[in-house]
Amino acid sequence: MPKVKTNSSAKKRFKVTGSGKIKRKHAFKSHILTKKSKKRKLALTHDGLVDKADEKNVKLMLNI
Repeated sequence: MPKVKTNSSAKKRFKVTGSGKIKRKHAFKSHILTKKSKKRKLALTHDGLVDKADEKNVKLMLNI
């Protein structure tokens, strides 16, 4: 039986917290920032958590 591989794109995008939740970054902050307000850009800077509905799929990709 071969080893189970972690999804490479997932391991770059997600981190597991101490309590078992999954941290993620916000989208839409890579380019075209001139039309976005300072408030919006600041809000996108902070990390978020993966939604409960998506946690199972992310954990499968990370082999947790």
